[in-house]
Amino acid sequence: MILTKSVTDILNSSVEAIKGVIPLGVTVLKPSLLTEPFSQHKIGVLIGFTGDVRGRMIIDGEEESFQGLGASMFGMPLEGEMLESFAGELGNMIAGNLATLLAQAGHSLDITPPTVIVGQSKMYGFDKALKLPISIENVGDFLVILMIE
Repeated sequence: MILTKSVTDILNSSVEAIKGVIPLGVTVLKPSLLTEPFSQHKIGVLIGFTGDVRGRMIIDGEEESFQGLGASMFGMPLEGEMLESFAGELGNMIAGNLATLLAQAGHSLDITPPTVIVGQSKMYGFDKALKLPISIENVGDFLVILMIE
């Protein structure tokens, strides 16, 4: 897989943004190429990018993983609408942190408000994407999908 400098910057800054927002041990596994469709599991949050870099980020995980992360970050279990709201806010914090880090690397990036997706779904409309599996200590696994145009 050949990565351009901007894609490499996005990948590295995404990892840094995730580790900066999540106050637990985060293990990042090797990224891989993903072709459409992407099948989402239980809860996902989608955030669009505009500016120098155009694309989308999806943070996808099982409900239990989002619940575990919410409980460790806020000290209380989250369910239903509160859990969905947390998922959107988590995506917003990570994407906002990513935009700041990319600005420091010389890229202009704006983010769209988060869209929370609940239930199983398939996503089309991208040629290639990077799949970044992450594992959060005592919480569970997530997939970060970076669709760069």
